[in-house]
Amino acid sequence: MVELTNKSGAFVWLSEIGAGIVAVAVPDKDGNLSDVALGYKDAESYMGDGPCAGKIPGRFANRIAKGTFFLEGKEYQLAINNGPNHLHGGSNGFSNKIWDIVPAAQWGFNPSSDEHVAVFSLVSPNGDEGYPGELRVRAVYRWSDSNVLSLEISATTDSTTILNLTNHTYWNLSGEDSGSVLDHELTLNASCWLPTDETLIPTGEIAPVAATPMNFMAHKPLGRDINMDFDALKYGKGYDNCWAVDGWKALSERISPAELARYGISSTESMVIKTGKLCKVGTLSDKKSGRSLDILSTQPGVQIYTGNWLAGSPVSKSGRSYNDYEGVAIECQGFPDSPNKPQFPSPRLHKGELYKHIIEFRFHK
Repeated sequence: MVELTNKSGAFVWLSEIGAGIVAVAVPDKDGNLSDVALGYKDAESYMGDGPCAGKIPGRFANRIAKGTFFLEGKEYQLAINNGPNHLHGGSNGFSNKIWDIVPAAQWGFNPSSDEHVAVFSLVSPNGDEGYPGELRVRAVYRWSDSNVLSLEISATTDSTTILNLTNHTYWNLSGEDSGSVLDHELTLNASCWLPTDETLIPTGEIAPVAATPMNFMAHKPLGRDINMDFDALKYGKGYDNCWAVDGWKALSERISPAELARYGISSTESMVIKTGKLCKVGTLSDKKSGRSLDILSTQPGVQIYTGNWLAGSPVSKSGRSYNDYEGVAIECQGFPDSPNKPQFPSPRLHKGELYKHIIEFRFHK
């Protein structure tokens, strides 16, 4: 476990299980600290948990239809662990692995200027859960004195593979033991969403949110439209859908061997960074506590999951199992099933490329 505490006393707890967020304590409108991240009483409960609470799922966050995809002319078959589909990298994906905790200074961070930093690393061998290529992954968490929690995920491969990484924390801005989040209000910078079939696999269409309950362009409660007679909401028993972030675009640039050193990469050749434009994804707010959370990301999509199946989860930090809708996951990521949808942003990572994406959670009152 790693604890990062800023000068105001607000803190973040991180775990080597899935390089996960265990707790985030931030002040409410009256200055009182509360933990706003759902989590469990015992560390063992994080291994193999259905909700994937707080962790980094991979190699591929979200779903791949029937667990199959073609890459460079070869078909790959992954585990089927969510109805007929593959979800979050399989039953022994990144969220259920023990990541290494690496001293920040070893990775080029100066403790005098980056005192609130934690670095995790993981090596995923070729064939891990059926995925091709050896993958080396690094996750860097930063916790600022202004209550900004940022996550930078980077990775390299020794041969072509697919990759889609995110963070799967469930937020309840009233406090993790405060009940339903359906009165929380959400705004998304997303004028389009991805319709799915009944198994939550995208159809390939990118559809406007206008005149649908998927419209979060203006601030509205999560629960306002959740019971509408709308296929997407019936498929998932609530929101479990991906939106396309407005203004996002893919970016790629070549960086020198000297610059690669800050990613823990020793190379005599330059490398292409595959990333995206940092965009504001949206804002989650809670009138009761006065807390708000701005989310920014370099990823093209965001999956909103309103905790529709949290009931029966492991015993929480507050000594009980959570109920459905007691947390909302805001998962900045690539599009689901993108290995099988050439019209979606590509999830391919090649040898000689550096995958790098950033997610920022900015808390304020």
